[in-house]
Amino acid sequence: MAGSNTVRILDGNTFVVSEDTGDIEATPSEPTGLFSLDTRYLSKWVLTVNGERLNALSYDDLQYYEARFFLVPGMATHYVDAKLSIIRERVVGGSFRETLTILNHDEKPVDLEIRMDAGSDFADLFQVKDEILNKKGELYAEAEADRLRLGYRRGNFKRETVISANQPARYDNRGFAWSIHLEPNEQWDAAIDVRTFAIGPGGRDLRIGLRAHGTERLALEHDLQEWVDKAPKVNSEHGRVAATYRRSLVDLAALRFSPLSLGGQTLPAAGLPWFMTMFGRDSILTCLQVLPFAPEMSKTTLRILGALQGTRFDDFRDEDPGRILHEMRYGETAAFEEQPHSPYYGSVDATPLFVVLLDEYERWSGDVALVKELERECRAALKWIDDYADLVGNGYIWYERRNTENGLENQCWKDSWDSVSYADGSLPPFPRASCEVQGYAYDAKTRAARLAREFWGDPAYADQLEREAAQLKARFNREWWVEEGGFYALALDPQGRKCDVLSSNIGHLLWSGIVDDERAPRIAEHLVGPRLWSGWGVRTLAEGEIRYNPIGYHNGAIWPFDNSFIAWGLRRYGFAEEAATVANGILDAATYFDGRLPEAFGGYQRELTKFPVEYPTACSPQAWSTGAPLLLIRTMLGLEPHEGHLAVDPRLPVGMGRIEVLDIPGRWGRVDAFARGRLDLHNLAG
Repeated sequence: MAGSNTVRILDGNTFVVSEDTGDIEATPSEPTGLFSLDTRYLSKWVLTVNGERLNALSYDDLQYYEARFFLVPGMATHYVDAKLSIIRERVVGGSFRETLTILNHDEKPVDLEIRMDAGSDFADLFQVKDEILNKKGELYAEAEADRLRLGYRRGNFKRETVISANQPARYDNRGFAWSIHLEPNEQWDAAIDVRTFAIGPGGRDLRIGLRAHGTERLALEHDLQEWVDKAPKVNSEHGRVAATYRRSLVDLAALRFSPLSLGGQTLPAAGLPWFMTMFGRDSILTCLQVLPFAPEMSKTTLRILGALQGTRFDDFRDEDPGRILHEMRYGETAAFEEQPHSPYYGSVDATPLFVVLLDEYERWSGDVALVKELERECRAALKWIDDYADLVGNGYIWYERRNTENGLENQCWKDSWDSVSYADGSLPPFPRASCEVQGYAYDAKTRAARLAREFWGDPAYADQLEREAAQLKARFNREWWVEEGGFYALALDPQGRKCDVLSSNIGHLLWSGIVDDERAPRIAEHLVGPRLWSGWGVRTLAEGEIRYNPIGYHNGAIWPFDNSFIAWGLRRYGFAEEAATVANGILDAATYFDGRLPEAFGGYQRELTKFPVEYPTACSPQAWSTGAPLLLIRTMLGLEPHEGHLAVDPRLPVGMGRIEVLDIPGRWGRVDAFARGRLDLHNLAG
């Protein structure tokens, strides 16, 4: 994973990860480079002056799409003033532009040899992640009079990087150079364009039609400003909320991804650096989080996922009719079916969540046309739940990969290999059924019943769905409850044995509504109790369980997205104080990450660490972490659509101060919401 000395800029389909000097010198363990559509288009980009590497004085990642590096030759020193300043400015937006500025501070003229070493391994992102680079095609480099062309071909799969500059340069197969003369106090500038091409059969660039701002900063600035202006305004007496909201909004703009061949529409990509593509689960959950702030993302996401819904039985891709995809990739390994992500369907939660998002989007937007447009896809998703997901035949959603070589073992959101276990620490056999997915299925049927009755003109189907949902809820509460612990099992094995560990998944059960009312207080008590609650957030696995590890990916770390849905679930069942506690912890943690919540951070007790400890390989920015503060704001203010209007029922943490959210869009037009937290009387008395 790229370390803390790396600089990242991105814009949807394209991103750059470099050293703090701006140089790129990729190694198997570092995902540095210029990437687009799962391919690394630059693996070497090293600037030298008179043969010397440069030293970084400072850098600014000004916006998500641009960065500026301030450099000097040699090593920095307090005793000798540098006679040259080198500034590298770069912008990424559909392609990549870098501007070099060199200033001579000497009282004498200087002659300089400026060189940029450039190269590309055209590595597939999966190869970078797995640290295995096994290219089966042909790499080539062609130096022309006015450009350098780097390329890779394997059959009909072809990728190219074309580099040119506005100052005449000498190009060779390893880069390009200038010989320049600078008088005292003179400045020299050069603009370098790097264009990337994904060439398919017939020589057509597959990237045509994607959302592209070009590389001009003004266009990018305008796009970002338009995005921010369109969103509701959040003001807060406690500055952390407004600052975190602004950071989340900007990161969400950066993560807008345009799938190939779908007309430039955008949906949230999962996260940088490994997951800059569409994920069914991640995109849906992110859309649910940001609905009050960026509702248009839901419409695009639903349409795109509906268009790519499974239509056949395909063991290689774990595809079934009606199943919503898990992940889509565009690199070499997917193109040649060396891995199944073209697309891959190995997720059991994306399909019911697709139905949940469609209903929630209509409740906010009143977009009846989309509900009618996606009726067939919605019915197919519900049929998948009943006919294809019940691998054991007992009415639950189960999973077991059919692609045993490349498929995911665990196909719930906690998809690491050891995330599902019994209390003794052992792992259950397959197939497995995860508890929160049953909640999603209950919620999907309940919501689809409303859609069928109100918009599809099918009251009989609505009645059927409501009966099935009620039966599922009764059966689930009977068969998943761990009496001695007072919580729901994490999962069941095929013999019905419970994975009897206390986990954060029970919070998702509250959000879905499947929890019996009389059991909800026990669940709320656990979520903010000492085993799950760290003071910063709810741990994925409770302290004291055998597999608990405060930096275990799904076995003790804290996920901000997870906590945002837990808080939403607590509010659903009336536990406003507990929801405010969760929101306060996560928003406090955000201040230690400059407002950008990582994918996950350590589950250490707050009193022990005094600050949240970032998970070592967490994605950042990551879509559903970016969406977490937005859902927490919704939860704290109690924003819910109600009979065509927006209901506001605020419950802020103690000491939060005043929060206002202005111009909340929906079927009601645009409205404002205000709230004020209660005073912290204990601190006032102190």
